Amino acid sequence: MASILIVEDDITFATMINSWLRRKGFVSEKVSSVSAAKSKMQDSGNAYDLILSDLRLPDHDGLVLLEWMRQCDIDIPFIVMTSYAEVQNAVLAMKSGAADYIAKPLQPDILLQKINDALAKRQPVVRPVSEAAPAPIASQSVPRHIEGNDRASKQLYEYISLVAPTPMSVLILGASGTGKEYAARRIHELSRRAGKRFLAIDCGAIPKDVAASEFFGHVKGAYTGAVTDKKGAFEEADGGTLFLDEVGNLAYDVQVQLLRALQERRIRPLGSTKEIEVDIRLICATNENLAERVTDGGFREDLYHRISEFTIHMPELKERGNDLFLFADLFVKQANEELGRNVLGFDDKASEMLARYDWPGNLRELNNVVKRATLLTRGQYIGVDELSQSLGPVNHENMALRDENDELQRIKAALRATGGNKSKTARLLAIDRKTLYNKMQKYGIEL
Repeated sequence: MASILIVEDDITFATMINSWLRRKGFVSEKVSSVSAAKSKMQDSGNAYDLILSDLRLPDHDGLVLLEWMRQCDIDIPFIVMTSYAEVQNAVLAMKSGAADYIAKPLQPDILLQKINDALAKRQPVVRPVSEAAPAPIASQSVPRHIEGNDRASKQLYEYISLVAPTPMSVLILGASGTGKEYAARRIHELSRRAGKRFLAIDCGAIPKDVAASEFFGHVKGAYTGAVTDKKGAFEEADGGTLFLDEVGNLAYDVQVQLLRALQERRIRPLGSTKEIEVDIRLICATNENLAERVTDGGFREDLYHRISEFTIHMPELKERGNDLFLFADLFVKQANEELGRNVLGFDDKASEMLARYDWPGNLRELNNVVKRATLLTRGQYIGVDELSQSLGPVNHENMALRDENDELQRIKAALRATGGNKSKTARLLAIDRKTLYNKMQKYGIEL
C-alpha cells in the first residue's frame, strides 16, 4: 500500500481527502504546514511514497517544501493542489520539480489518476532525511534583502521603481524598523546614479555644533581642532545619492544651510572663501510627521517642500500579511550563516505566535528576535519556548487583535494575503473560523 502525506491547512478539506484516500486503499496522514510536513518526513525516515500539498500554506508557500526536498535529495513525487489555478503557478510548480498539479475543487477521478501516474514513475531509491540534512547555507545563496509578495509590499516597490529613474527628491516616511534605508538604497540602485556613491547620514547622531562641518566640510584651521581639511557629505556624495535619515532631528539653523545648498547646488566648506559645485540626489527619511512639525514651527516649510517632491510611506510589518513568514524565513537563513547553525524554520505553534504578535519594532525587531531564537534552538525547528525567550517581556495586548479599527484593518489585510481563504485567514490571525465569521459579519466584510 502506498503511503501519502497530505499537507493542507483547511482541516475539514484535509480530513475529507484523508478519508477518501484510505477508502481507496492508501495509507495517509495529514499535516497543516510546511514545518510540520518536514518534521513528519524526518520522523518517519522519509517513508512516504507521495506528497499531496496545497500551494498556499500558513507558514510558507508549498513550493518551499518542494525546494527543501530537492535540497535534501528526497525523491518523492509531489503533487500540488491549488485554488489559484493560473498557468504561471502550474508552470512554476512543474519547473520546481513537482510531478503534477491539480486545481481545486478536486475531481476525485482525476486526482486518483494523477496519484497513480506519479507513483508509477517514482524512482525506487530514496536517501533518508537523516543522511541528507542540509548543510549550513553558503553565504552567496542567502540574499541580504527580499521585497515580499503582499499587496502593500508590491505597491511600495512599484513606487520605488516609478520614482527611481527621475531626479526627484524623495521623502520616506515610516515607523522605526520598517526598512527606510533599504528603500533609499533601492531607489539609488535603480537610478541613473547607481554607479556613483550612496552615502547615508544619521541626522539624529550629529551634534548641532558640528553639523555644518559634516554636511559641507571644513578647511584646516576653520575652528579649534580642525587640523586637516575635511570633505563634507555633499562633496563625498557628488554625482551620487545622499540619504539623510531622521532628517526631522536637524536644528533650525542647519535646516537653513541645507536649504541653501539644495537650491544653489553649491556649498562652502567652513573657513573657506571658495564655493564648490555639487550634484547630488537627495533622499530623506523620518519616523516623525514632518507636516505637523512645519505647522508647529519646528521644521522649515520651504525645506519640507524641497525634500518631498515625492513621498513614500513604508508599511509596517503587521500590514504586510504573509510576508511576515517570508522575512522570518530569510532571517533564519541569515542567522544560520552568521552563527553557524542549521535551523530549518518554525514549528506550528511558533508560527502561530509569529502571526499573533504585533511586531511594534517591525523588521528590525523580527530580525533580532529570530537571530536570538536561532541561537537558542537545539533542534531543527524554533519552538514557542525559544521564541518566547527571544521576545523577552511582551505586552500581551500586542498578541491579539486590539481596538476595532486596528482589528478591521488586520482582518482585511489577512484576507488579502490569503486570497480570501477563511481558514488560512483565521490561522494567520490566530483565531478560529467561527470567530472570524462573527467578526466579518460585525464589520460587514464581504468577499
